[in-house]
Parts: sequence; C-alpha cells; structure tokens
Amino acid sequence: MTLFYDTFDSPIGALTVAGDGQGIHHILFENNRYDAKGRAQWRHDAHALGEARTQLLQYLHGQRQHFELPLAPHGTAFQLRVWKALADIPFGQTWSYVELARHIGHPTASRAVGAANGRNPLPIVLPCHRVIGSSGALTGFGGGLPTKAALLQLEAQRDALFA
Repeated sequence: MTLFYDTFDSPIGALTVAGDGQGIHHILFENNRYDAKGRAQWRHDAHALGEARTQLLQYLHGQRQHFELPLAPHGTAFQLRVWKALADIPFGQTWSYVELARHIGHPTASRAVGAANGRNPLPIVLPCHRVIGSSGALTGFGGGLPTKAALLQLEAQRDALFA
C-alpha cells in the first residue's frame, strides 16, 4: 500500500498528512511522539491531500468545527473503538479518560483508553486533545502539551463567540 503525503505550515507548526484512496491514515506534528511506520516509502503528493489540508487549516483558523474527511486509521479493535469515540466529544468540550472509558462501555479501562488515545494516528480530526486528566489537568499529547493547550484555547475562543 502506497501512502501519499503532504507537509504544510499551520498556526501550530508544520503538519504532515498521509493517506490513500481509502482515506486519511496519519496526521503528524513536527515533533510527533510516535513516528508512523513505513514513512520512508510515502510519496509526496500535495494535490491528493488538498481537501485534508484545507479542512485542517480552516479548523486552525477558527472557520470549521467538524471535519468531513474519509478516515482510514489502522489499529487494534480496541484502539479503533477508542478513536471512533473521540469524534463524539463535542467541539469546545473535554472529557476525562474515565468518561471516555465509560462511553465505550469499559468503565474500568481508563489506562487502556489513555494508551489508545496516545496512539491516535489522526489527532485534531479525531480530537484526542479534548481528553484530559480526571483532575482537569492537561496530560500527554503526541504534539506536546503546548499544542494541546493551543487547540483547546482555539476551541474555547470559537465556542465563546457563538454562545
């Protein structure tokens, strides 16, 4: 399987998006905690990922709250379930890992949910930045805590405009 990628500047630093005919497989930050497997074989094609780039930039400039992109993440059944549930967290809101674990029907699996959340290959679009610690503290994020804080602040400001 050949993935195509594009890297572009954004208000939170360079983003790399990779996908194929099935959909978007990866969104990577400049300093991603985990690199994507097989990245050396990806082929650059900005045109193939133009819509993903457009929608991500619209979101980061406060012009979009929801994404309409075909997604094709790869993971275990449990990871896929957690990642799918991330899309249920409303724009401008946060859930704790415990709340996310309850949402997927595994109320005692908050650590496993946290591990799956940390491996989310599609941050921003599947908003893992909206998951915080039970105390309300910002916890790990693949793009770094300053980026997580910036994304939450962007949503809070945008949400306040339309409240």
